[in-house]
Amino acid sequence: MEETKITIGKLLEEKAKEYPDKEAIIFKDRRITYKELNEQAERLANFLMKKGVGRGDKVAIWLPNLPEWVVAWFAVPKIGAVVVPTDPWYKSGEIKYMFDDSDTKAVITTDTHGKYNFLDILEEVKPELSKLEQIVLIEGKSDKISTISFEDALEEGKGWGDDEDYLERKENTDYDDVTFILYTSGTTGKPKGVQLTHYQIVKNAHDQGEILRTSEDDKLVIPVPFSHCFGNVMSITLMVVFGGTMLPLVEFNPYDALDLVEKEEATMIHGVPTMFIRELEVAEEEDYDTSSLRTGIMAGSSCPVETMRSVINDLGCNVSITYGLTEASPGVTMTRFDDSVEDRVETVGRVMPDQEIKIVDDSGEEVEHGETGELVVKGYNVMEGYYKKPEATDDAIEDGWLHSGDLAEMDDRGYVKIVGRKKDMVIVGGLNVYPREIEEYLLEHPEIKEVAVVGVPDKDLGEVVAAAVVPTKDADLSPQDVVDHLYGSVASAKVPRYVTVGMDLPVSGRGKVQKFRLRDKLEEMIEDGELKKIVPSEVKKK
Repeated sequence: MEETKITIGKLLEEKAKEYPDKEAIIFKDRRITYKELNEQAERLANFLMKKGVGRGDKVAIWLPNLPEWVVAWFAVPKIGAVVVPTDPWYKSGEIKYMFDDSDTKAVITTDTHGKYNFLDILEEVKPELSKLEQIVLIEGKSDKISTISFEDALEEGKGWGDDEDYLERKENTDYDDVTFILYTSGTTGKPKGVQLTHYQIVKNAHDQGEILRTSEDDKLVIPVPFSHCFGNVMSITLMVVFGGTMLPLVEFNPYDALDLVEKEEATMIHGVPTMFIRELEVAEEEDYDTSSLRTGIMAGSSCPVETMRSVINDLGCNVSITYGLTEASPGVTMTRFDDSVEDRVETVGRVMPDQEIKIVDDSGEEVEHGETGELVVKGYNVMEGYYKKPEATDDAIEDGWLHSGDLAEMDDRGYVKIVGRKKDMVIVGGLNVYPREIEEYLLEHPEIKEVAVVGVPDKDLGEVVAAAVVPTKDADLSPQDVVDHLYGSVASAKVPRYVTVGMDLPVSGRGKVQKFRLRDKLEEMIEDGELKKIVPSEVKKK
C-alpha cells in the first residue's frame, strides 16, 4: 500500500501535521503531543547530523522504556542513519560486542535507571570502542569520557527548519533504506544483527494495526521493552501509523499496568502470556476498571486456554495472538477477532497480508496439511540480511524464503500451530520430541499455571524430557501428578523423566523463558539428586 511506502521519520512528520495537539505519549506526569514529539526528533536528528552522523551510520538506543527512546527512534531515521536497539539489561561484554559488531557511532543512553547502570559500563568499554564518537545522556555526566546531555543536544539542534543540509538529507532518505539493526538473542553462537528497512517496519506495523482495527482513538499500554520488535515495531510504530497514544511502562508491573488502564482509559494492552497471567491475578485481588480495554497483542509463548478466556471475559480485552520473528519484521501470522478461543490458543492464526508461508521438510519440500515441518516465509517483510554476515544470511534465506527455525503444522484452513524450535527438539532414544507439544498438554491441567520443557542428558537414551512446572495459587500438585496427566495421552518418550514443581522459571528481560539457563539448572539439580526422578515403576497406569 502506498501509505506504507514512507520513511519512519516522514511518518512522524505527517502525523504531527495531521494530529498536532493530540497526545502521542503519556508517561507519568509528562504528556507529549505529536507536534512536540516531532520537534524533539527533528532537533535530535539535526544535532546528530552536525556531529557527523550521516546516512548509514549506526546509532544505538540503550535505554529502558522512556519517552526519549521514542524521540530517538524517529530522530535517527530522519537523517538516513540506522537505529541499533539495545536491551537495557546488557552487561559490558554484550555491549562491547554489539557496538563493535554494528559499528555504532553514537549512543543515546543515561547514567543510571533503576537497577541498570549504563554509564559505568560505557566508561569501562569506551576505550575499546574506537568507532563510538558521540554519547548522549538523558541524565548524569561522566568525568572519564566525553558526553553531552540530551537537553543540550536538543538545544544545539534548534533551528532545524532553516538548515538546508538537514533538509536535503531528509529528502535523500529512501523508504527502502536499511534503518534498523536488531541483534537476535544469540541462543546459538554470537548474536546476529537483523537489518530491516523503513518500509518493512512501517508496513508490518500497519498490517497488524489493521487486523486490530486500530484508530487515532486508541491508547496502548506498552509493558514490553522498546528494545524488542514487540516494543518498537508492534507498539511504537503501530500507534504512530494510526495516530494513537502510547502509554509506556519502564518495567512491567501488573499493578502499574492496570493502574494505567484505569487512569487513562486505555483501549489496548500488549504483553507476553506471563504478563497477562500476572494482571489477571492482580485483578482478582483488587477492583480495577478495565472496561475501556478493547484489544491488544499477546505473543512470545503458549497461552493456557483459561488464561485466554479470562483475558477476554474478565479483562474485557479481545486480544490477538501474533507469531513472528525479528527477521520477518516481525509479524507473520495473527489471529483475528472472529476466531474461536480454541483457534487463538491452539494456533497462532493465519498469515498476514502480502506474505506467503509454507511448512517444509528437511529437504525443502512442502509437507501435507497437519504434518510437522519448518515454517518458512516469503514476502516484503523478509529481512535484508544479517549485518556483515553473508554466510549466515544465505543459511537463513533460500530463494527468497526465510527459514524461521520454528517447527510448525498448518491445517487445511491455513491456521498455523507452532510445535517448537528445531534446535529445542529433544531426541529421546531416536524419537523426536517437541517441548512445545508437551507444554501445551500440561497447560491443560487446571493446577498448572506455567511450564517449560527441556531436554537433559541421559546415559542410556542420549536425552530425556524434563519439565519445570509453576502451579496455580493454592494448588496441591506433585511431580507424580504431572506425569499422570500425560501418561497414556502421549508417547512414553514424551513423558518427563524429571519434574520439578514450584521452581521460578528463568526469564529474559523480554519475558521469555531462557531454556538454556533452565536446562543448566535442572542438570545441576539432577547431579545433586535434588530433582524428583520418575522411573517407569512409579508411573501409575490409567
